[in-house]
Amino acid sequence: MSKVQFGLLGGGWRAEFYLRIAKQLPEQFGVSAMFVRNPDKAEELRRVWGVTVYTSLEDFISSAAYSFVVLSVPREVCAEYMIKLTAAGIPVLAETPPAPDIESMTELWKQVGATARIQIAEQYLFQPMHAARIALARSGRLGEISQAQVSAAHGYHGISLIRQLLGIGFQNVTIRGQNFQSSILKGSDRSGPPVAEEVINSNQTLGTLDFGGKLGVFDFVGDQYFSWIRQNRILVRGERGEIVNERVAWLEDFDSPVYSELRRVDTGHGGNLEGFYLKGIMGDREWLYRNPFAPARLAEDEIAIAESLARMGRYAQGGPSFYSLAEGSQDHYLAMLMTQAAATGEAITSVTQVWSPLG
Repeated sequence: MSKVQFGLLGGGWRAEFYLRIAKQLPEQFGVSAMFVRNPDKAEELRRVWGVTVYTSLEDFISSAAYSFVVLSVPREVCAEYMIKLTAAGIPVLAETPPAPDIESMTELWKQVGATARIQIAEQYLFQPMHAARIALARSGRLGEISQAQVSAAHGYHGISLIRQLLGIGFQNVTIRGQNFQSSILKGSDRSGPPVAEEVINSNQTLGTLDFGGKLGVFDFVGDQYFSWIRQNRILVRGERGEIVNERVAWLEDFDSPVYSELRRVDTGHGGNLEGFYLKGIMGDREWLYRNPFAPARLAEDEIAIAESLARMGRYAQGGPSFYSLAEGSQDHYLAMLMTQAAATGEAITSVTQVWSPLG
C-alpha cells in the first residue's frame, strides 16, 4: 500500500496521537495539512511538529494535499465539519462520537449519511488484546457467544466492544443501569502523575444490555484510563468455553477441557536485540493478532489508531467500509440510553433509528 497522506482538522490532545503516529511511521503516514482556528496554536504546531497548518478552513480544503481528513474536534461541532467536508467531496475519518445527541445524529444522517464517504475512528476493536479476543470469539472455538462483560472503556467505546464480542449489529436491546460513587486516591490524568495525596470521588456506571439470548454487561469508572490501581476486566462466555481477561478455557469435546492464555509477545526483553515493540498476541500456539506496524514503538492505543488510518487510506481509494457512520451512531445512541437508564433506574428499550440497515 502506498503512503497514506491525510489532513488533520483539530489540534487538541487527541489530534497529537495522529501526529505521533505519522512521526513514528513516516514511510506509511504523512500529515499533509492541518487546520486550527487559533493562530498561536497554529504557530506552535508548525514549530513542534513541522507540519503545514492553516487557520482558514477554505485554504485547508483548497490545498487538496491529502486523500482524506481526520476530524478531531469536540462532538458539538463534529457534524458541522463533516457536512462541510462532505460538500467539498472529501472523505472523512471522524473521531467519536459523530454528534452530541440523537437529534443531531439523526439530522446528520439525513443530510449526508446515505451517500457521504465517512468512517468513524472507533479504535478499541483494533487494540491488540481486544482484537485477539474478538478473533477468538468469532473463531467458533468457544461456541455461540452469549455474554460479554466489559470493563475497559467508557460509554460508546465500551458499547462498541460489547457489540463486537457478541457479534451484534443493529438489533434492539433492553438496557438497565445504575450509578455508584466511591472514594479513591487521585491518580494520573492527561497532565501527568499526581503531585500529592488527595482523595476524590470515583463515579461508576453499571449497565446490562439484553439483546434477547445475548447479554452485555458494562462496568466502568473513568479512573481506569490512567489509574495504577483500577484494572480493566473482560469476560466473554460461549457455550463451549470462555475468556477471562487473558485466560481461555474451552471444551474440545464433552470431557476434554483445554486451558490456554492470550500472551503478548514483545521484543527487547533480556538479551533480545530486535528493538522494543509488540510483535503480536498468541494463544494456543497460534497468532491471534500480529502487529502490522512493528517495529515502530507505539502504545497499543496508537497501534489501534494507526490501523484505523491504514483502513481509511484503503477506503478513500475505493476499499471496504470498516467502521461506518451508522456503527458509530449506534454505539453512541446505546451509550446515551444506558446513561439515561442509570440515572432514572428504569429499563429502556431501544428503537430502530434512521441509520440502521434494519429500518
